[in-house]
Amino acid sequence: MNTQEYDRENTDISWCPGCGNFAILKILKQALTELTIAPQQLVIASGIGQAAKTPHYLRTNFVNGLHGRALPVALAIKSAHPALTVVAEGGDGDMYGEGGNHFMHAVRRNPDLTHLVHNNMVYGLTKGQASPTSQPGFITPLQARGVTQEPFNPLSVAIALNASFVARVFVGAFDQAVAVFKAAIRHRGYALVDILQPCVTFNKLNTYEWFDTHTYPLEGDHDPADRQAAFARACETKLLPLGVFYRVEGRKTFEEQLPAYQDNPQPLYRRALDAARLQALIAQKRRL
Repeated sequence: MNTQEYDRENTDISWCPGCGNFAILKILKQALTELTIAPQQLVIASGIGQAAKTPHYLRTNFVNGLHGRALPVALAIKSAHPALTVVAEGGDGDMYGEGGNHFMHAVRRNPDLTHLVHNNMVYGLTKGQASPTSQPGFITPLQARGVTQEPFNPLSVAIALNASFVARVFVGAFDQAVAVFKAAIRHRGYALVDILQPCVTFNKLNTYEWFDTHTYPLEGDHDPADRQAAFARACETKLLPLGVFYRVEGRKTFEEQLPAYQDNPQPLYRRALDAARLQALIAQKRRL
């Protein structure tokens, strides 16, 4: 990837000064550069929201879809062309709220794609209402007396569903975040990376300083193959661990189990239509 900075005078950046999305964009660029992934071999599918604008600032293929619908689009792309590196990317509201059902079933299917979720614990595009991950007591224009609901815990849900790669990073820990991004992209199977970031405009509770004092790196003796230990760490809420919580290698991916690829690895779009087989199938169905 080309990591050269865009011309600030001629680039329309939609984020507020100080937004954590700038750091995420830099982390993603660095990870893709170190992995030497060609722009032509990468596709990013995103939904709606400030986070979903990230691929606008990368020189690669991308698809903006409907709110919460990045994962099924990413799954379709990977199914049609398994050799591509595919990333589904969006915010905590986009992925855990509107797209919550897709999130759970993507874990179950285990497609070979990377799921990057910008988690600022607020809806940034639609002016600051609480998101699924907002903390109790968080006051917003809509939740005037503070959030009372239990925050959605994506890591514990993913581990409970036996996701093959589950991680969390903070944009203020750049080197660790780059390493985790690279590990997630290299991982063969579904890989969730929950990315803690501040929203400097609408979330005055979960600031850079708050994340600095409420996060800590997983110790070196943490075993990502230990599912029970990973789940216990994911359930911690007073301090939020950072790193790779859980990882399972060698599991078959969704696209590997598709009948279309059992005997032929060639992408679907490159295959010629077998008219005789199609007509035979139509005739068979008519007889039923």
